[in-house]
Amino acid sequence: MRKVLFIAISVLLFGIAAYFAFVYYVPFSEGYRSGELIKFSRKGVLAKTWEGEISQGISGAQIFTFSVLDSEEEIIKKLKEYQGQYVKVTYEERYATFFWWGDTKYFIIDVIQEKSPHFRN
Repeated sequence: MRKVLFIAISVLLFGIAAYFAFVYYVPFSEGYRSGELIKFSRKGVLAKTWEGEISQGISGAQIFTFSVLDSEEEIIKKLKEYQGQYVKVTYEERYATFFWWGDTKYFIIDVIQEKSPHFRN
């Protein structure tokens, strides 16, 4: 009986570890989005996470919502600086997320400031 219980617990723990590793290391998609950075904040009750929004349309008609991992300190610093400006972000979409990572499945891995296409000189 002990052997069966040990095997069952081992399989369960391995399954949980495999699921966590899959979600963390295997992105569903990667891509780029551009728009005006309209919101970037740290929020949460049990775990504080960095969340933001980019307006991709006229008067906020199309909003891209994203999260940033706490380990991405340079990206967090840049996003705070670029608030209200036009930016281009590189993101990874994950299959799932955990509450301590963020609210969305889109995680920013790079950000650069760009000139707005609406104000051409």
